[in-house]
Amino acid sequence: MSAPPRRLSIVGDTLELGGPPLLMGIANASPDSFSDGGGRRTVAELVELARRLLEAGAALIDVGGESGVTNRPPVEPQEEIRRVVPVIEQVVGGLGGRVSVDTYKPAVARAAIAAGAAIVNDTSGLRDPGLAEVCAETGAGLVLMHTRAAPKQKLLDPALDGRVVVDVEEFLRARIEIARERGVAFEQLLLDPGPDFSKTPAQTVAVLRALPRLHALGRPLLLAASRKDFIGALTSRPPGQRLAGTLAAVGFGVEAGVHVLRVHDVDAVADYLAVRAAVQGEADVDPGLRLADTLRREQGRS
Repeated sequence: MSAPPRRLSIVGDTLELGGPPLLMGIANASPDSFSDGGGRRTVAELVELARRLLEAGAALIDVGGESGVTNRPPVEPQEEIRRVVPVIEQVVGGLGGRVSVDTYKPAVARAAIAAGAAIVNDTSGLRDPGLAEVCAETGAGLVLMHTRAAPKQKLLDPALDGRVVVDVEEFLRARIEIARERGVAFEQLLLDPGPDFSKTPAQTVAVLRALPRLHALGRPLLLAASRKDFIGALTSRPPGQRLAGTLAAVGFGVEAGVHVLRVHDVDAVADYLAVRAAVQGEADVDPGLRLADTLRREQGRS
């Protein structure tokens, strides 16, 4: 199915969604990210990463200052602000990029929006409704994600087997109502089914199979499957070797009509989407299209 038309209101703009999915590139300002080997990056390195992601086709850069890794304590808000604000300022002001901030803390969200962020990507499932109040006051878009686990905690509940899809639907519907009660407009909301968050790999697969059902909630869908554990469980690959599995999940997400894809490998996903659109007849192919000679073979090889 094609993505149903949806309008997403964010700080200073309105995104018309429903065509090809927008790509959200990832810039982790945390030294303990599970997916990229960790290691502290400087602001300059993160801004350079954002530049490459934007050039590769990202429409959004998701900047986060706290990893979801569960064997670390939560980051204090002031430290998280110190990590993300300089990056956001330079990505927005220097690169002209559009930024979402990956945080569940109202103080961090407020500082990030003041620095130029247009969307708050809340992976806590709106555990603190004060985050909705920040978005209501500022006009920021708000990502509502399904999770039953508290931030920095892992929850794998076999009791959700066979009923996880209904749980996702009910949870997101309830969070939509909480956000609206706190003043967030319906058009400010973006929904994330939360692959891996408080889900076993099999439960994540069940939720992804049911993605089309979530369109009934009336809001655009974000798919954040890149390098996730369920892919590793299915393929027996560590995070850095999960690109092929990620592309398979991306392909299914496109078929299910998702509106935004949150991915690490923006260049590879953009290539995948370009070829898919061509062979599916969704994009015109110029009869005069030819391969450039410089691309015919790898440089340095005969």
